[in-house]
Amino acid sequence: MSVNDLRELSVQELQNKIVDLKKELMESRFALATSQIEDTSIFKKIKKEIAQANTVLTEKLNKLNKEVVE
Repeated sequence: MSVNDLRELSVQELQNKIVDLKKELMESRFALATSQIEDTSIFKKIKKEIAQANTVLTEKLNKLNKEVVE
């Protein structure tokens, strides 16, 4: 999912997306431990997507807080 796609999601949807990505990361770690996965580059990809989602979420929350203050 690209950053532009993430920006279109609501705050609640972003929070759900982050939870889902963290679950996927955990499941991938279990798969690696049981030798079911060979491509370890998936960890970097999932972590990058989590970071992007967190960044977009922070931007949205800051924007909402700024609007409330004004």
